[in-house]
Amino acid sequence: MKRKDLLKALDKELYDKLFGFCYARTSNSYEAQKFCSDIVFALVKAANTAGEIKDPYAFIWRVARNVYADFSEKRRQSTEHAFTEDPEGIMADLVDTEEENEDDEALQRIFRSIAFLGRAYREVMIAYYLDDRPIAEIARMQNTSETAIRQRLFSARQTIRNEVTNMNTIQKPQVLDPIDLVIWGTGDPSWDDPSEVCTRQLSKHIVWSCKKKPKTAKELSEELSVPMLYVEEELEILCYGKKGKYGLLRRLENGRYAINFILLDAAQIERAWAIYTEHIPMVCDKVSAFIEKHKEEYLAFPYLNRKIDWNLILWQQIVFLADQFSKHVYSVLSSKYFPNEKEVTRPYSNYGYLYNGRFWGHGWDGIAAYNVCGYHQVRLTNIYIARIKAHFHYGHNVSEDGLLQLAIRAIHGLPIDSLSEKEKEGSAKAIESGYLYREGNTLYTKFLVHDEKDNDKLFSVTRKFREEFDRDVEPLVKQIAELIRSSVPDYLMAEYGFVNDLAGLPVLDTLVEALIERGILIPPENGIGAEGVWMCVSKE
Repeated sequence: MKRKDLLKALDKELYDKLFGFCYARTSNSYEAQKFCSDIVFALVKAANTAGEIKDPYAFIWRVARNVYADFSEKRRQSTEHAFTEDPEGIMADLVDTEEENEDDEALQRIFRSIAFLGRAYREVMIAYYLDDRPIAEIARMQNTSETAIRQRLFSARQTIRNEVTNMNTIQKPQVLDPIDLVIWGTGDPSWDDPSEVCTRQLSKHIVWSCKKKPKTAKELSEELSVPMLYVEEELEILCYGKKGKYGLLRRLENGRYAINFILLDAAQIERAWAIYTEHIPMVCDKVSAFIEKHKEEYLAFPYLNRKIDWNLILWQQIVFLADQFSKHVYSVLSSKYFPNEKEVTRPYSNYGYLYNGRFWGHGWDGIAAYNVCGYHQVRLTNIYIARIKAHFHYGHNVSEDGLLQLAIRAIHGLPIDSLSEKEKEGSAKAIESGYLYREGNTLYTKFLVHDEKDNDKLFSVTRKFREEFDRDVEPLVKQIAELIRSSVPDYLMAEYGFVNDLAGLPVLDTLVEALIERGILIPPENGIGAEGVWMCVSKE
């Protein structure tokens, strides 16, 4: 897409998402509108520059995050200015010093102490001492009584006096050590994906601290040595999520904040992975026997390809084969160990672990196109794991991908003589990428293709694989159940299945490697090919 066409991508749905992004990071709708306007203005400026954008959606969100960084810096500078104005004569009753330089140091400690007060106390101190507002006006602003304001002022003064008297209680700002949380999700992320607001180190530290033990804002402020105003703001964002429907934290009745999703520490995730990977040889044996037993059924599926490649069928089915194993474990967990826990039904859920140097990254993306190359609908799917690179990702535009269009046109054969010179150059790259193969003067689609009417039967054989385990998984299930009970708080126990999902993350990659070692699966050269890619087409 050319930059001048950037604003065409900014439809109402995307604008609403941008406003939700702004609202989660501001204190009121007025401020959110101003923040959102700044983002749109930045996009307008970008649209008036030369050049092209490969992924407009990603570009828009990158601009939004850059504007937020500028917005946050301006807000920080404004806050610092409010605390560093000349405070001569203000709050003199809080400090008993004789030398001028000692007064300055004491006042600095006072201002820092105010930053670590809770919001209600902090706002009263600022309004009364720095903004010079009378108590009656402050009471009206906060919709409370003058007595309540006086009580807050008294309590805040006592807190600050104690901290100024004992300098050891005033910690220096802490540089937060980098930590990373690997957060997965399942369901529809457009509903609300709170992991998108957990990108800053402060966010991650707060989430991690609340995972270990529910804490108040003040406890978090003291533990992280971060002023309360920043901690309180971050807590609001983390509880709100992206759209206010689902947050990574929840506020308890006692005012403490607790983790609101399954999050395992390093020891727990290592134990979880070990439980599953110990059983991979057994799973590999069963997969080998199963596919040999049902080979003719797999080959009988009515693919539209000129040639059917057995290796490609196995790569298409491998995710489902691995998935049947973990699904069977879950079914035993739910029936035998957690029969009274109702499965979570929210549209989207997060679960994750503290990054420990290992990441089992795999995915399954699907894209669709309509009225393209003579077909009413075309749906393409690809998997990607350590052994296979992705050809495309969610949101990929088929109408702008010449190689995929060649593959669609070549389902029943595409004469090379019918191609333009540019298309002939593209076909060479498509062959290299595993989209096409050549027979004589005709190109054919290499990756698997089937008709939409047969879609329900695509994995019907593989679904039988779960029946192969029976009692073989009992030791594994027992260990997973013990891990769940020791790592999941009672109020999240209904989400116990996500612990099983995390434990099963290594299954696909380790099973693939075992099958490759036995010669059952053949990987693509350089990680890219027709393996793991398939297409579904419909004429009507």
